Amino acid sequence: MSDLSDDGFLDGRLRIAQPKAGFRSGADAVMLAAACPAVAGQSVLELGCGAGVASLCLGWRVPGLRLVGLEAQEDYADLARRNALVNGMAMQVLTGDLARPPAELRTMAFDHVIANPPYFLGGTPAPDGGRARARCEETPLAAWVDAGLRRLRPRGILTLIQRADRLDAILAALSGRAGSVAILPVAGRAGHQAGRVIVQATKGARGPLRLLAPFVMHGEATHAGDREDLTDAASAVLRKGSPLVRFFTKV
Repeated sequence: MSDLSDDGFLDGRLRIAQPKAGFRSGADAVMLAAACPAVAGQSVLELGCGAGVASLCLGWRVPGLRLVGLEAQEDYADLARRNALVNGMAMQVLTGDLARPPAELRTMAFDHVIANPPYFLGGTPAPDGGRARARCEETPLAAWVDAGLRRLRPRGILTLIQRADRLDAILAALSGRAGSVAILPVAGRAGHQAGRVIVQATKGARGPLRLLAPFVMHGEATHAGDREDLTDAASAVLRKGSPLVRFFTKV
């Protein structure tokens, strides 16, 4: 993978190499990292880590984590290793299929698992094979949830970001295995339907489901052209690396 861009995340606090024509992480990966409630000394597994953006954003915000990524595509796994090194973070990246994880991963247990599973069930695949594989669901969403729960310690926390219309599949996969589910809808603008959801669940818990107030990304009522119109809350997350954890905290 030779044709790469050097992208800045968190206002340039992280430098991330990504393919110009392949799959490129963006705001969803940063939001996923911001939602994970990990604290120093804990371990975090990212399923489908790509170039490592979500894990490295989390590692920047919470130093002292043990970061592990699983990525099916070797060239993206290599990028994640490279990006971790460039940004001065320790991250172990394993290559393999989450439905048939490598033997080394099957011996591990984690305090947290995070994932941004592919969003699209069908349609015309992207011309770039790596982008197509990262965006189109080959492994069922239920298998992503299952893989995450299997790698969690008891009372470990699974955090996913996904399209809002896949929420039913996530909840079905969690049923009977994880509880205290919290759902944060993510809407582009106030008064608009949520396009994304961030779902957090605790393995083995039995607490009630909570549907949280929407997190709104943009402040203007309509698209404002090339001018950025992030809300203060969204700007704090995407630009400064602020956590979303407070939105999930019970009051």
